[in-house]
Amino acid sequence: MTENEQQVAALLLAAGGGRRLGGRPKALLEHRGRPLVEHAVGVLRAAGCTRVHVVLGAAAAVVRERAELGGCVLVENPEWADGMGSSLRAGLDSLAGTGARAALVSLVDQPGIGAGAVRRVLAAYEGETSLVSAAYHGVRGHPVLFGAAHWTGISATATGDRGARAYLKEHQRALTLVECGDVAEPYDIDTPVDLAHLE
Repeated sequence: MTENEQQVAALLLAAGGGRRLGGRPKALLEHRGRPLVEHAVGVLRAAGCTRVHVVLGAAAAVVRERAELGGCVLVENPEWADGMGSSLRAGLDSLAGTGARAALVSLVDQPGIGAGAVRRVLAAYEGETSLVSAAYHGVRGHPVLFGAAHWTGISATATGDRGARAYLKEHQRALTLVECGDVAEPYDIDTPVDLAHLE
């Protein structure tokens, strides 16, 4: 296990209720015969993430029942309906006291982002002050890596569906962009049309 793998915990945000999908929780959408959340955890593990925290919200009890999430720390966000910001805060809170020095944040509804992109972002980790983001043809996307020095600031500004957007904008000069456009596609599964991306 490399030093990066021990010090960086993966944080998978999987709480969304799929409002634009007619209320189908994103974690439970089927991809390659299994729930999407299971696929997303598999990507993180394949990239070398040994510590994975999964933030659940919509239909959390059903997700726990249907998805194989052994070895993951499951975090329930009772405020999931408020948007991604609340899930990011819940996930970062769950890392307090674990000894993790950074969080690698990924989203459950981006199955086009595989282990190759996650590995690149992980490789750019240097310590608690690291701030790293995957980029797709120069445009910032996921996964994003936040060193522990940034967690308080991110939690303070993560509201609604914005997540860490405001914080990253403010700290643009400290942000390292890692180009991943050659190894991943950053589409979201948000609307019924997007379901065509699932296999």
